Amino acid sequence: MQYEANNIAHYISQLPEDRQAPVKRLCNVFQEHLPKGFEEGILYKMIGFYVPHSIYPEGYHCNTKDPLPFVNIASQKNFVAVYHSGLYAKKELLDWFVTEYPKHCKYKLDMGKSCIRFKKMEDIPYSLIEELARKMTPQEWINIYEAAIKKK
Repeated sequence: MQYEANNIAHYISQLPEDRQAPVKRLCNVFQEHLPKGFEEGILYKMIGFYVPHSIYPEGYHCNTKDPLPFVNIASQKNFVAVYHSGLYAKKELLDWFVTEYPKHCKYKLDMGKSCIRFKKMEDIPYSLIEELARKMTPQEWINIYEAAIKKK
């Protein structure tokens, strides 16, 4: 689902009541635990955490007016999603996450390339998401991103 919002609080206020607290808590996890340098806002009609133009002036190659995306949080029809680009781009990080997930959650991991889907709001593994948030700096993300883009 897409929400028209100009800030995170506005986005959250539009969500169904049972989604508001989990999405807000996920936002707080990333706000508190992402390394210094990432910024937050609405990006692609979702909550976004990104490398701002002040750090990476080139911006996102698909649209250089956009900052370099890193993490997005969205309330979809049947789940809340965390889109973490680092999981898609760095195999070691993905392997770590897949190994750790069952230690933090009793439900099977439901994941796409960068999308972690949470269908049960009461069982989001926030402590694991905190660890994930701390794992990559803006500069490391820029280096991985540039290496991937230059290969193409």
